[in-house]
Amino acid sequence: MSASLGEKSLPLSHGANMKASQQDDFVRVRKRDLEKLTTEVMQLREFLPRVLKADLIEMLHKARAAQTMKEQLVQEQEKLQQECLHLQSRLDAAQTECQKEREEKLLLREQLWQSDAELQQQVDFCSGLGSAAGGLLWSCSASEDAVTRWLADGKLQAFLSVAAHTLESFVRSLDEEAKTQTEDHTSQEHQFVLALAGTITNIAAVTCGRDFLSSSAHVLLDTLVKLLELMKPGVFPKLKVLMLMALYNVSISVKGLKCLSENPGLLPLIWTLLNDGDWEVSLHSLRLLQSVLLEEEVLLLLGPSLLDPDLQALVNRLTSSAQPGLRLAAQQTLEDLRTLQQGRDVNSNL
Repeated sequence: MSASLGEKSLPLSHGANMKASQQDDFVRVRKRDLEKLTTEVMQLREFLPRVLKADLIEMLHKARAAQTMKEQLVQEQEKLQQECLHLQSRLDAAQTECQKEREEKLLLREQLWQSDAELQQQVDFCSGLGSAAGGLLWSCSASEDAVTRWLADGKLQAFLSVAAHTLESFVRSLDEEAKTQTEDHTSQEHQFVLALAGTITNIAAVTCGRDFLSSSAHVLLDTLVKLLELMKPGVFPKLKVLMLMALYNVSISVKGLKCLSENPGLLPLIWTLLNDGDWEVSLHSLRLLQSVLLEEEVLLLLGPSLLDPDLQALVNRLTSSAQPGLRLAAQQTLEDLRTLQQGRDVNSNL
């Protein structure tokens, strides 16, 4: 139908053309051709909706929607590009800051290493100084005159408080692995602790010092008993021996022995240390037990515990020790226990 329109041309005469140009480009068309053109237009109007199907219209709508979506995507892409540029800028700033912090961290780590080295040097110096000073103090405390002067100066109480705190910190700082290993006798820290314990022992060996400990150093005596309870068998026997010697020296005084016997952990401690495994620890535990057995007031307080057959059996085993001193002390202690047992039997019969 459109082909027929394209093939047929409207016939126009030369005269008509000339006249049309003179009359504002009006064209003269034949009536028959006009009617045919009108018919074709009406046919197009009738058949056009059939040609343009719903799918085509839907495709047009989709195309418009796609165009709208494309425009939105372009806008979102531009927005994302702006955000990306912003994030890239922040990333560059963060990387720069991170690099700066990394350099500062390396610098601080180097300073920390230097500080650790300097601190270790100071610790070593202080440990050496403390060990040397402690050794000198231990030596001086062997003089009765020195102990007397210390008491006269009134500064012995402060020293005993510091010594008790130091001993407790040392014992509690030992982890389980260290407690199962043999101690390093050359350690400056260990030598310092031994010097403190030795000084306390020497103070207790002097009459005035013993009286002072019995009346004004109950906390120190309780601390020694507690620390001996904390230390495992076979660990730091030298320190144990010095602390036991200090307790024994205090027990020589009747007042000191009464003070010690008021501690409920004393007899269980002696019982435990008799099984320590180190013969010197067992020996000084026996001596402390002998001191307890010599005071009647203490016997009245601890008598039932001292009559325990297991205690006698434990002391009896020590009479077979290869160490002569330990063997002799065990025999003497066993005799004292048996005498105590016989005395109780006689009193019960009466």
